[in-house]
Amino acid sequence: MQPDTHTTTHDNTATPAPQPKRAGAGSILVKYGLPLLISIGLCYLLFTGVDFNEMARIIRRDCNFTWIAVALCLATLSHVIRGARWGIQLAALGIRPGLFVLTLSIFGTYAVNLVLPRLGELWRTGWIAKRQDAPFDKVFGSMVADRLADTVTVLLITGFTFIIAHSELMRYLSQNTAMYDRVMSMVASPWLWAGCIAVLAIIAVIFKRYPDNKLIVKIKEFCIGLWKGFAVIGKMKGKGKWLLLTVMLWGCYFCQLYLAFYAFPVTSEVVDKYGIIAPLVCFVLSSISMGVPSNGGIGPWQWAVIFGLSMFPVAGLTDSYSTAFANLVMGCQTLLLIFLGIFTFITISVMKHKSTSASHEHV
Repeated sequence: MQPDTHTTTHDNTATPAPQPKRAGAGSILVKYGLPLLISIGLCYLLFTGVDFNEMARIIRRDCNFTWIAVALCLATLSHVIRGARWGIQLAALGIRPGLFVLTLSIFGTYAVNLVLPRLGELWRTGWIAKRQDAPFDKVFGSMVADRLADTVTVLLITGFTFIIAHSELMRYLSQNTAMYDRVMSMVASPWLWAGCIAVLAIIAVIFKRYPDNKLIVKIKEFCIGLWKGFAVIGKMKGKGKWLLLTVMLWGCYFCQLYLAFYAFPVTSEVVDKYGIIAPLVCFVLSSISMGVPSNGGIGPWQWAVIFGLSMFPVAGLTDSYSTAFANLVMGCQTLLLIFLGIFTFITISVMKHKSTSASHEHV
């Protein structure tokens, strides 16, 4: 965060620097109220018609929590790896917070996102910038590059999954003829492609005709910032290590869900029958679902996993069973994020207290 500054006129009268505009109530409602409504709405639909007693019975009877515990250990490791990867990008900018501090920033990010979606990224940017006395925009650019790298990774994994799971996806669509016909008619529709071209043409004309419009200027600056932040990855030292950490990070993410399949005998049978493709499809769908604005992915994530499981039928895999599996896995992950968040903010408070005490001793 930048410190408050003052400008001085020739008559030595200090005038306060202009303060940033406060976000309007509408903007705050859209940013934080809409994701909450989406989470509540999807959870309502998710639990409508669900027999909670049956879901609890399935968990008590079938769940082997050892697999869940191992998956949660991998989840914690993934946060450490993400912190280490971000550290390489920050080091390219001359900012070196240390792995422990970076790990705390990641723990805190996910905890804040549970309460206020997307605010976690701003929180970690601001905390690291203030703690390291670094420019906010530089740290923010590296954070954007970190997230953009995740988007690219998801796209690559999605493309790979659709290639290797093509036969399973086509089999599912062929068994659901209404959905198959709807998808194929949509893809083959000339109106869809004409509409896409028209939208792109309209956007291009607007950008060319109104280059000084405030919204267009902001969009351009944002895109330029994205590019600059991502370009750092190509120029920084340690690119090989960064790529290795990226593979390890997403490997941890996938293995979390893969191991969770073995926590229940029926989902374990899904893996036995369909191999790694079943958890991979569920993983891709759940990763894409995280793009839906919601509190920590609660709601969209379960829907994605339940839909993914529906593509790989086995005996006993009822809607209640799929719902129990998805809710238990998401519930345990959420509890872990809450615990890590509490640990983070207690640790930060202790670190601030020690820093304040040390500064007083030197006075």
